[in-house]
Amino acid sequence: MNGIDGYNDAATERWVPEPDKRPGRTAFQRDRARVLHSAALRRLAGKTQVVAPLETPAQLSTSPRTRLTHSLECAQVGRELGAALGCDPDLVETACLAHDLGHPPFGHNGEQALDEVARPCGGFEGNAQSLRLLTRIEPKRFTTTADGRVTGVGLNLTRASLDAATKYPWPRGKHPEAPGSPKFGVYEDDRPVFDWMREGAPGDRRCFEAQVMDWSDDVAYSVHDLEDGLHAGHLDPNLLLADPERADLFEVAAARYAPLGTSAGELAEALDRLLDQPWWPHGYDGSAVAQARLKDATSQLIGRFCLEAERATREAHGPGRLTRYRAELVVPRAVRLECAVLKAVADRYVMQRDEQEALRRRQRVVIAELAEALVCRAPDGLEPQFGALHRAASDDAERLRVVVDQIASLTDASALALHHRLTR
Repeated sequence: MNGIDGYNDAATERWVPEPDKRPGRTAFQRDRARVLHSAALRRLAGKTQVVAPLETPAQLSTSPRTRLTHSLECAQVGRELGAALGCDPDLVETACLAHDLGHPPFGHNGEQALDEVARPCGGFEGNAQSLRLLTRIEPKRFTTTADGRVTGVGLNLTRASLDAATKYPWPRGKHPEAPGSPKFGVYEDDRPVFDWMREGAPGDRRCFEAQVMDWSDDVAYSVHDLEDGLHAGHLDPNLLLADPERADLFEVAAARYAPLGTSAGELAEALDRLLDQPWWPHGYDGSAVAQARLKDATSQLIGRFCLEAERATREAHGPGRLTRYRAELVVPRAVRLECAVLKAVADRYVMQRDEQEALRRRQRVVIAELAEALVCRAPDGLEPQFGALHRAASDDAERLRVVVDQIASLTDASALALHHRLTR
């Protein structure tokens, strides 16, 4: 055994074996350090979460969240929830820090635009890109193949950490419940390391730590996107009391965030439960007192969502360490609906603003034109790491994938700067 309670040697195995340079650290502590010190994590500081960084001069003081701050907050939520349920806290924190590493510039809008660009080589998905980055792209460890080629193996994390960071453990079109879903976790050319990672896994079931990471992600972004929307002045809390606004909100929640078949009545009950809480930020006006009340509301919401999941999971599985494939995370339906309503609030009042659609159109053009310019010029225009990969590629699909990898690595600002340089 490896000395980590609840985890066997297979869980702490690495794709490429390597010695531990510092005795006394666990394998998962090493994994956490590798993600925390990675360039990919730092780049998330320049990638949009929901409200674009420095979107307007009036918002300079609101400090909206980026992908980096979201990942750090998700990690704090996941570490505590995972520890309460018996997971190794460093393992869950690693997964939470890593879960968004593959997201491209411009948030989900950039993800959709890159998927169109990447159709000839298998498409693009942020979660599949995260696995690719962790196991291939991020420069940390290299190995020599049987034919003498030196190739990167990314951060060379343990099997358990890679598995915990994988929300969708299946290839494109193989979603177990919705085959048409755009969500998937691996590209075909990354299948060898994916299949190694999933050795011993029961089918397409997610490990327990990945479920904790996924719920922590939902909790963090649903609560904090609401907070950012209020800070930026995009949401008047009083709108949530008006019937026409509520009807629109429940339509968004039912279509995008709530379990299939959820009624508007259930969503209304979920919203009203939140509005009836003494800590709900009614009448938010941006004053210091209002900001403090809003911060208390975010704490209350996070505690509510996590404690209810912890309670329900313990009721289902009892005491003891819940790890890997020994349990399923149980989140009560009422709590899932409350979370879904909060997601819909951010969607309706932040992401669906008229000016946002104009911005998204421009961003999609930037991604498409940038891809076209790089495909025509490559390896010129690519960073040295990607230029070398482009020259070593054996066919057009591989070369396109390298271009996509390059674009996905960019921040919002660097994508705009590179597009300006290549297309002016």
